[in-house]
Amino acid sequence: MSAPAMAISGLDGQLRGQALHGFYRSGVRALARMELRLGGMEPLSLQGTLTSAAEARFVGAVRVPGDPDPDPALTVERLRHANGVETVTVRNTGLRPARIPLEITLGTDLGQLAEISAGQRLADLPGQVQSAGLRWAGPQHSATVAARPSPHAVLAGAGVLRWDLEVQPGARWSVELTTALETNAAQGAPRPPTGRGAGVPLPWSEPEVRCDDARVGLLVPRSLDALGGLLLADADRPTDLHAVSGAPWRFGLTAADALWAARLTLPLGTRLAAGTLRALARRQSATGPQAGVIPGPLRHGGPELPPSCTATEATLLFVTLLAEAWRWGLPRQEVAELLPAAERALAALRSNVTDSPSRSAADGASVGGPSAAFTGSPYGGPPGGPSGGPVGVEADGAPAGPVGFVTDLGRSAEERAARPVPARCEVQAQAHRAALHGAELLEAFGRPGAAAWRSWAAGLRERFREQFWIDDLSGGRPAAALLGPGRPLPAVASSFVHLLDLGLAAEGDRHEGLLDREQTRVLAQRLVTPEFDCGWGLRTLSAKSPRFNPLGHRSGAVRVHETALAVVGLTEAGFEREAGLLLEGLLDASTHFDGRLPEMYAGEQRVTGCPPVPHPAACRPAALSSAAAVHLVTGLAGVRPDVPAGRVAVRPASTAPLGELELGGLRVAGEPFSVRISRIGVAVVEEASPTLQLGTR
Repeated sequence: MSAPAMAISGLDGQLRGQALHGFYRSGVRALARMELRLGGMEPLSLQGTLTSAAEARFVGAVRVPGDPDPDPALTVERLRHANGVETVTVRNTGLRPARIPLEITLGTDLGQLAEISAGQRLADLPGQVQSAGLRWAGPQHSATVAARPSPHAVLAGAGVLRWDLEVQPGARWSVELTTALETNAAQGAPRPPTGRGAGVPLPWSEPEVRCDDARVGLLVPRSLDALGGLLLADADRPTDLHAVSGAPWRFGLTAADALWAARLTLPLGTRLAAGTLRALARRQSATGPQAGVIPGPLRHGGPELPPSCTATEATLLFVTLLAEAWRWGLPRQEVAELLPAAERALAALRSNVTDSPSRSAADGASVGGPSAAFTGSPYGGPPGGPSGGPVGVEADGAPAGPVGFVTDLGRSAEERAARPVPARCEVQAQAHRAALHGAELLEAFGRPGAAAWRSWAAGLRERFREQFWIDDLSGGRPAAALLGPGRPLPAVASSFVHLLDLGLAAEGDRHEGLLDREQTRVLAQRLVTPEFDCGWGLRTLSAKSPRFNPLGHRSGAVRVHETALAVVGLTEAGFEREAGLLLEGLLDASTHFDGRLPEMYAGEQRVTGCPPVPHPAACRPAALSSAAAVHLVTGLAGVRPDVPAGRVAVRPASTAPLGELELGGLRVAGEPFSVRISRIGVAVVEEASPTLQLGTR
């Protein structure tokens, strides 16, 4: 893939028009069939492989009829690029001239990816002869395939291009086929997003990774190569790049995934973060019940919870990404330009948790907008409500769902009262982190409200530790969600790992989390038990659950980015033994996927000799898993900058789980940064901006 283009086939390279086969552009199948035959025979497939995210190579062999030699005389190589260009080369390694017809059968339905992925299959459109190829026309799109050299014959009715070849011994013959899609855009319709232009560099530095662990040397470059194929730009802002979710199922912008990808690759520079933040700020809702919210689709919630809107995660993550990009060195002017969007996101958070009728403010502090005045906490009073009572209680005393916690930023107070939704564990962690990051931004840029957000975060911590923690014989665990006052959902889910993702704070420190130290220790130990850790990573739901399904999106499959977050979060919290166990499983899984980790795979218990089972609906590649693979390595190096304060700390894992690790080509404050971690966990900074004060452990 090379967004917004991609090509899908089997390992033999034939596009057969079945399933998802075809060349796509901006979600439209430009070509569904491209079947090659020599002398009426399909080549025997020998190899099909990705040479990069955007290119694939297929090799086949054909025996010339009557040739007594047991070795195949003809080989066929197909070099395919996602942008629609394919080069077919026929080589004659035999002793006699090969006189043989080459036929390529073409066809398309110009179908939409969303419909095709749902199992719909339209009939092929009739083809028309066009100079050097064929053309198909539909109501909204038309497609062409042009060949160079031109075919000797074109059979439009059958969709066949034919060449009569004569290839001498030791010689080769090639043809280049170019598939193009034209859109009959309606007047005034927005232009579709474009891919990264030829003159636009990648929005990150190319890291140099040297490591004792050979798995890392394969994982990082292939993950970045995959992520590079998932980059899109708005048509009017070609330098503002962001990542699509993944191929083939979600080959478009999902705000939460794009923000995660930018955040997890911050050690390689802030350009992807800046482009993603600007693109999403332009899409932020300005008015109505979703004012300040970053739009996002619904996401499957698993067997225990209803679907959730990714807009909540995206809106909270917007604030965190802006704050952390600022710590990594995003220029102050760019941060200032994006700060109003972050304030609107904070206003959306405030409106979600401020169900109290009292919003008066003694000091007139404003958070998230000119009308959002409050003091002490975003409730307009002490944590818990204007007089210390519960928040979210209606006039008749009936609770409107979970009290004092964050639920769905896209719903008004009236909607939440009419149909309460659960307060999810991971949303509380993301909201808490966003509040602290928002406070840092407001304070640094002279905006009011920082103290109020810190106070609210402290109140949320207190309420979470009291109401979300479930005591049991194993030492306890967080609840997956709070359904209402005193109604925790006892499901054991991998969403707990978000409680370990505390975010980058001043001086390279971590923010305080929602769990206390003992609760964090109990969670760390539980994550590596067989109910969670299948040997390849963390299951999304405990194997002890009666609803466990190893192929369930949220009921047992391993989601790569959650395991990576757990590894880095546990390491930073000092639980390196537990982190090392999860790290080994994820790295071992990466070798079975050739260093290109999919979005998820089956959470079946690891058995010697059996590789991890691919998930049929997983995106591969996916922006989340590709960026998470980078985060896994850079996070263990422990580079934690505070560029506004002119400092950078390096706090690697003391156990050096990757052995000796050298990372070059990182970016801190926009300048090259290189660090070497020894086999005993000692860090040495070998290159850094002279403006930074260094600190290592």
